[in-house]
Amino acid sequence: MSAEDSIFIGASRNPDDSYQRPEQLLLRYGNRHGLITGATGTGKTVTLQVLAESFAQAGVPVFCADMKGDLSGIAAAGEAKDFLLKRAEEVRFENYTFEKAPVIFWDLFGEQGHPIRATVSEMGPLLLSRLMNLSEAQEGVLNIAFRIADEEGLLLLDLKDLQALLNYMAENAAQFSGRYGNITKPSVGAIQRSLLVLEQQGGDKFFGEPALQIADLMRTTRDGRGYVNVLAADKLMMKPKLYATFLLWLLSELFEELPEVGDPEKPRLVFFFDEAHLLFDEAPKALLDRIEQVVRLIRSKGVGVYFVTQNPLDIPETVLAQLGNRVQHALRAYTPREQKAVKVAAETFRPNPAFNCFEAITSLGTGEALVSMLENKGVPGIVQRTLIRPPSSRIGPLTDQERQAVINESPVAGIYDRMIDRISAFEMLQQRAQESAAAEERMRQQEADQGASNRTGWTLPDFGTSSRGTRSSGGRSGYQRQTVTETVVKSVARTIGTTLGRELVRGILGSLKRGR
Repeated sequence: MSAEDSIFIGASRNPDDSYQRPEQLLLRYGNRHGLITGATGTGKTVTLQVLAESFAQAGVPVFCADMKGDLSGIAAAGEAKDFLLKRAEEVRFENYTFEKAPVIFWDLFGEQGHPIRATVSEMGPLLLSRLMNLSEAQEGVLNIAFRIADEEGLLLLDLKDLQALLNYMAENAAQFSGRYGNITKPSVGAIQRSLLVLEQQGGDKFFGEPALQIADLMRTTRDGRGYVNVLAADKLMMKPKLYATFLLWLLSELFEELPEVGDPEKPRLVFFFDEAHLLFDEAPKALLDRIEQVVRLIRSKGVGVYFVTQNPLDIPETVLAQLGNRVQHALRAYTPREQKAVKVAAETFRPNPAFNCFEAITSLGTGEALVSMLENKGVPGIVQRTLIRPPSSRIGPLTDQERQAVINESPVAGIYDRMIDRISAFEMLQQRAQESAAAEERMRQQEADQGASNRTGWTLPDFGTSSRGTRSSGGRSGYQRQTVTETVVKSVARTIGTTLGRELVRGILGSLKRGR
């Protein structure tokens, strides 16, 4: 095999403790997914960095999350330090040079990279329900909201659109309940409160436009290298559900948008999911089924998914079985659960008669790992105790000035930096409400005008034309005082508009006049 069809990971240890046999990942099996596990401080981040820059060098775009800021150093060339040169010599890494990888920095909050946004419609009710921790009944109401939006042509782009739609549903709950099922105001109110919490956590910056275009994650440089898309996740990790939901949404978008390509010569994109346990913690069965489906089928789209976590038990068995390329760093076995994790990790490898996997996992040094990659015909290779090669890029974070320079030179600079707020559900429902209020005001005015016309459309005999109620011809202003009898009769006459009423009034008047 040549450097063009594989990437060099490190060298495996011989019985005499020397490292000679190269361990490589075949690019044609890079889309068969993978797993990187190990306790804190055992070298997982450096392994991720090595794989990311190696895929990029081979022309494969990469997406990965930077949990602590350390991975940002991949955008700068490394330095010739003694321990790196010694490691390169041990694993026989020929032509070891220091160079940076082409990098695009992203950030959901737009602080340490280009903003990443998605629309509410793209996220969908299932992922939103997971994000807001909704009950089954509340999730049902949210599904109805999306159905109403589709049928009435209401664009759901940002959180205020969804909030306006929920208000609209609450105001017309009786109408919609007859068509879609019961919509209770308490359920709508609970969703609105969850939206408020999500907004306070920064969701208002994530939901909106311009939405991320998948093609911008799959860019290559003019010389054929793939870009490494680094997501700043140090702040995002404080909101684990937002982090996990976003990455699952991104996987779903890749699955839905990319065409089938079968098994290409190299992956179209490699996706590293760090702190993978957050994806599966307390996830409902419907969501777990969705994750399993995406991981199983996205391989044929040319996308490789690599989960990075401390414990292999963090990954469900149905997903774990689909991860062909594995790097296992040291695990501790102090507690029963840790011992079980070591046992599970050891049993998932194709055994090597030269050593005991269980014992090896607990005794690996920093930078060492048990490695098993898919070989010809996709068969898992025999597990090898491997020393991981040193990265060519910097180990450690960039400075703020260095990061900003990379952002300024990015191929997507200026595309996502400014949010767009076009006409959507919020504005459309607001316009409907204004038109409805104007129509009601016109109706009230028409009724008022009609009522006034009815009150002034007829005149009693001897009333309304008398000189008592008009100005005198002499020009003196004012009205003469009416008698009590006239006041009573006039009041009665104003409230009676029928022919019978007028006859009755005439009778009363006649009696009063005769009695004078």
